[in-house]
Amino acid sequence: MEAIVLGLLIPLIGTAAGAACVFFLKKDLKADVQRALTGFAAGVMVAASIWSLIVPAIEQSADKGRWAFLPAFTGFWLGILFLLLLDHVIPHLHRGIDQTDQAEGPKAKLNRTLMMVLAVTLHNIPEGMAVGVVYAGLPF
Repeated sequence: MEAIVLGLLIPLIGTAAGAACVFFLKKDLKADVQRALTGFAAGVMVAASIWSLIVPAIEQSADKGRWAFLPAFTGFWLGILFLLLLDHVIPHLHRGIDQTDQAEGPKAKLNRTLMMVLAVTLHNIPEGMAVGVVYAGLPF
């Protein structure tokens, strides 16, 4: 039970602390600063994906010998294709560096708020799946 509480509180605190940084920033950031912060966030997410998901998946299938990478490789590409499909099927909104709203996906008569919610949901699907897989593997 303590693992579940800590497993929920630590990401909650980290997410809240990261989101709270917006209160310390100016209203408009320079494009270079936005690119640097986006690149840093992308690097953290890639590192977390590799070291916390892909490498352990390969280690778990070590009994397959030289094909130990295949389950992780297959799952990785199926996940990419699934998210690409959702990206094309779900209408959602991206906030561009030039501060213009660009709708993506199929044309729909949805308001901006709902499209932003769909974009956040699309972003959180793989994170939720990763957390679910980790908790499914915990011995209770």
